[in-house]
Amino acid sequence: MSDHDILSDAEREALSAVMLEPDLPPQRVLIVDDDKDARELLSEILALDGIRCLTAASGETALKMLAEKPAIGLVITDLRMGHIDGLDLIRRVRESERAAMPIIIVSGDADVKDAIAAMHLSVVDFLLKPIDSGQLLALVKHELGMESEVRPVSAARSHREPHLQKKKP
Repeated sequence: MSDHDILSDAEREALSAVMLEPDLPPQRVLIVDDDKDARELLSEILALDGIRCLTAASGETALKMLAEKPAIGLVITDLRMGHIDGLDLIRRVRESERAAMPIIIVSGDADVKDAIAAMHLSVVDFLLKPIDSGQLLALVKHELGMESEVRPVSAARSHREPHLQKKKP
């Protein structure tokens, strides 16, 4: 029995169109933090699980990247930054054509007022440092439509995974 016997002409055309459709580029995570070490650390942790990241040192740079790079599917931003802080960045994203962009805030210096303001701006979550990397990975994967469960950390990975807490000078 051939496909021709089972599928109608319209169904065969639809199936062919789907199968010939080029793969969409993988979505990337934009990490925004004025602290270079924090940006690199988050990027490294996500990269260990195969998540591609871009980084920005400021809210201004992040807005420019969001306008130019449609493959960005999620933003992780620090709260306290220079001219455009995390909340300003989120407000501007919400007023742009990327208004539905999922955003996660990470901060080592936040209060209840900041958390409430962030939730009013429809952020996915508000994570306090030190960050639980398993929780972060689960959130990121869920928002990008990847596997929703976090695999157990392998022994090899657990030894090389950095901790998400700033070192005190």
